[in-house]
Amino acid sequence: MRILFLGDLVGRAGRQVAIDQIPRLRTKWKIDLLVVNGENAAGGFGINEDIYESLIEVGADAVTLGNHAFDQRETLVFIERAERLVRPANYPPGTPGRGSVLVELHDGRHALVMNLMGRTYMDAMDDPFALAERELAACPLRHRADAILIDFHGEATSEKQAFGHFVDGRASVVVGTHTHVPTADQQIFAGGTAYISDAGMCGDYDSILGMDKEEPIRRFTRKIPSGRFEPATGEATLCGLAVETDDATGLAMRISRVCIGPRLESCLPKFW
Repeated sequence: MRILFLGDLVGRAGRQVAIDQIPRLRTKWKIDLLVVNGENAAGGFGINEDIYESLIEVGADAVTLGNHAFDQRETLVFIERAERLVRPANYPPGTPGRGSVLVELHDGRHALVMNLMGRTYMDAMDDPFALAERELAACPLRHRADAILIDFHGEATSEKQAFGHFVDGRASVVVGTHTHVPTADQQIFAGGTAYISDAGMCGDYDSILGMDKEEPIRRFTRKIPSGRFEPATGEATLCGLAVETDDATGLAMRISRVCIGPRLESCLPKFW
């Protein structure tokens, strides 16, 4: 199976580059499963229904979220009918939406897409390790799912790495999100799970984490907010992760970072 994950879409620039590139990449690379993190897609904070639907319409199989999942108040309502919008599974019981979704692919195969949020330097949440254990027991790889992708939304690379090793051999892909900076530690663990600490963002990299530079710099230098964060609007760079799995086991065979755009060194899968 060919899997493509796109990192956090930040603002108009990030979502537009994803909307423009998804149809082309799906066709050119013959993608079977395409997942996007959309938690910063609406003005840099949260997601709305129009953006979610536009991503599904151009070819995303699922859209994951994170700690900004409900920054747009309308999400509390439309998430219940958005069957492929996945918020962190370790939100408290009773939170609207779903923490995982079993997606039926174009060829009849199924992929489990799960979203979890780390707890180190993040808001207090239920234990992501225990939640993953429960979800994987309910939908094991190669029994109910032909592939399993987990978006682990967290601050600390140590927590992300620990989680990756915790599910090694039981998930096809563990991809980190949240820090908006692509890491260079893509690898396949001993048990066959593809891993990267952060896929990076889709957005304008002439920025500070996708935001206009002036306000973050003022806050660091003067310690006094003088305005709100606004997404940078320059030409966006698309960042993500490409993985090819073995049809017999559902585990990873090849992995590559993806980087397309005017900034950062271009990275494209060489195995497709």
